[in-house]
Amino acid sequence: MPINNKKVAIQFVKGKDEKDNPEIRLFRNNDGKKGKVVYKFNKPSTITLENYRSIEKMYLIDEEGELSTRKIDLTISENYINEVTSIYTWNSEKEFERFMRFARRYANSLSTN
Repeated sequence: MPINNKKVAIQFVKGKDEKDNPEIRLFRNNDGKKGKVVYKFNKPSTITLENYRSIEKMYLIDEEGELSTRKIDLTISENYINEVTSIYTWNSEKEFERFMRFARRYANSLSTN
């Protein structure tokens, strides 16, 4: 089995990998072309009360480059970030296939850690 040393990560802060493993739900339209994936982080490690206002995107990074989304919702209590939900969408089969390549690499990176 080949060893993949390429970096695969999810980031909210550029250069800092998110350590919390998200719950992931994938949805596709009946035509199969459009869809979305919802990432839910219960204890995000890189988003704090000090920096949450500067969070603009979620970055999905792998050997092909990066995918990103601005669709981020934060649930904040008095003393900490409770939850982060982010939605990545696609509008074509090509975009979906690119996302799935990232998703496979990300899943594989989690299984080797």
